[in-house]
Amino acid sequence: MKRNPYTLLFGKAPSEIISRMQTENEIIESFNATPPSQQIAMITGVRGAGKTVFMTNVLNQLKKDKQWICVELNPERDLLLGLAAKLSSNPELSQIFYQAQINLSFFHIGVEIKNTPPITDIETALSKMLESLKKKGKRVLVSIDEVTNTQQIREFASAFQILIRQDLPIFLLLTGLYQNIYEIQNEKTLTFLYRAPKIHLKALNLSAIAHNYQNNFHCDEVQARHMAQLTKGYSFAFQVLGYLTWKYNGDYQKALPEFQQYLEEYVYEKMWSECSAIDKKVLVAMVKTPSDAIIDIRKTLSMTTNQFNPYRKRLIQKGLIDGSERGHITLTLPLFDAFIQNNFYEN
Repeated sequence: MKRNPYTLLFGKAPSEIISRMQTENEIIESFNATPPSQQIAMITGVRGAGKTVFMTNVLNQLKKDKQWICVELNPERDLLLGLAAKLSSNPELSQIFYQAQINLSFFHIGVEIKNTPPITDIETALSKMLESLKKKGKRVLVSIDEVTNTQQIREFASAFQILIRQDLPIFLLLTGLYQNIYEIQNEKTLTFLYRAPKIHLKALNLSAIAHNYQNNFHCDEVQARHMAQLTKGYSFAFQVLGYLTWKYNGDYQKALPEFQQYLEEYVYEKMWSECSAIDKKVLVAMVKTPSDAIIDIRKTLSMTTNQFNPYRKRLIQKGLIDGSERGHITLTLPLFDAFIQNNFYEN
């Protein structure tokens, strides 16, 4: 029996992926340019938007080119030391560092080099390592998933800024929730991050989702399109509905109760807990108000335009609402209105 091609796990690359080829190619092209047009990209979006899968796709594409060295770092560890350790653990690169007389024994990485004093500053060590790689035509891409505003991230970002000022071949790919990226950018010493490209992952292409479902479940076009619309292009919802429909032998109607339960328990409850009290009032008002016109929602809230706009902007940035149509806002996530109505709606 064929294995279920969909997954319920966050961060794991599933067998079935709806790629964002255009956005992925934009990053790859900017990194590959000579000289590179950018050396950093920050990927943001709601939980379950596919940030980790997107980053993995970019890494896998660049890994095909021998000039690229891709290093994934754990944001909870010492990132500078972790980068040096991972680079030196590569046999090919270790030989380059040895020939360049880069003694890393002070950090208990690499080998002792006779008649060469060990480097005792990690930033100096990385600078020399990257300089030796530059001479060999190599480029280093560092990826860090789900960043938060920690001391380790701030130290690494500050060092990264120095390294790119030295014209060294180091590149950085970060993923994180909007509020976490925003907090890092607001650090006084990291204002350069404001100029870095921020890619907000939006909904997947509904036609691509429908085509995927039609191929896997051998259903007609009408059913596949309806299933795609149920997901609203939300990456996690695409996986969950596919997984459960597979479980019920292609009967997506049977999957719907579990589909809603998975979304609520795995994602929506956490998202709700991260909203401010006023954010929650705005979301509840959107569900209560029959119209999606901002003027009507403001009336429900008894808010002026100036009072309402900051919350509208923040909820758009968080990816919870869509404000692309002038004068209107709608919820972006599938069955999020039912979640609010069932749990927080007060008559």
